[in-house]
Amino acid sequence: MTEETISFFASQGLATDGSSFGAAAEELAAAQGGAVLAPLVDLGLIRASGADTANFLHNLLTNDIKGITAGGGRFAGFCTAKGRLLALLLIWRDGDDFLLMLPRDILPMILKKLSMYVLRSKVKLTDASAERILLGYAAAIGVSPAPTLGEAAAGLPRFGVSPIDGGQAIRLDDRRWMLALDAATIGPRWQQLAATARPVGLAAWQWLEITAGQPRVVAATQEAFVPQMLNMELPAVAGVSFSKGCYPGQEIVARTQYLGKIKRRTYRARLETAVVPGTHVYAPETGDQHCGAVVSLAPSPAGGFECLVCAQSGAVEAGEVHVGTPAGERLEFLPLPYTLQEAPSGAN
Repeated sequence: MTEETISFFASQGLATDGSSFGAAAEELAAAQGGAVLAPLVDLGLIRASGADTANFLHNLLTNDIKGITAGGGRFAGFCTAKGRLLALLLIWRDGDDFLLMLPRDILPMILKKLSMYVLRSKVKLTDASAERILLGYAAAIGVSPAPTLGEAAAGLPRFGVSPIDGGQAIRLDDRRWMLALDAATIGPRWQQLAATARPVGLAAWQWLEITAGQPRVVAATQEAFVPQMLNMELPAVAGVSFSKGCYPGQEIVARTQYLGKIKRRTYRARLETAVVPGTHVYAPETGDQHCGAVVSLAPSPAGGFECLVCAQSGAVEAGEVHVGTPAGERLEFLPLPYTLQEAPSGAN
């Protein structure tokens, strides 16, 4: 984020950490059903360019990158050789290049790690975070966003990509779009968008992300999960292809899929006290051994906090999971917008 962008968002009443200089409770209430607009200052971009880029990314990530067209994007993971996730990425094309969106706190490490694989490939990787301003837009429930985003963007399928005035729009789900706007145009475009959507801070957007069941990996949770633990192979998340070639950790991911029931899944839950991602959770049947970890957390419009938590399915089904210690606060589990039935063999 440039100094000009920091100054701009500060002038709009939004702190550079994404929180508002105002009532967060009102923002959360607005996000429940109204149109909201959030600067995604916690996210950054890597630009991948060069003749070998599609093959390069395809051979490193969990999804089919060669199948990404100009009008589509993909969600994908980057794993260690042991199948543990180092990052979750939203990927789409920008002309002949690819843009990879991920949390800023892990971007330098992932950029360095990916660069180690370039070798003699015709691929160039750069931090493109200053080129585009990332905004999250959620439409009001039951109201078309066409007047704000345009007919093409409003009619996109999930992970569809469309050019819009000043940049691109990527549809995330039924209600949410991610906007990648040229930094030079952010002033007038923000004013246009904010005329029909309430500006909110990161708390409201991250709550919407949790209600959508969309996982993320941050520095504190790197190498904590295999993709299936974050529901990535399910059609609703669509982050893994089992019909593509090898990538780091592919053998572990495939074995997890095909050799019996997946024991840990990601669930949505409510708690009263804030905790940080990576905080362990416990269940009576596992005693002092943790049975999972918190994936992400945000304030809830109902008070307290909501989180995505990866936990042993048996413990969740038993209904008693505690945060932090075996005697810690008990989670109240909430519904996800999708089922946790496992994808059939060969899905994606």
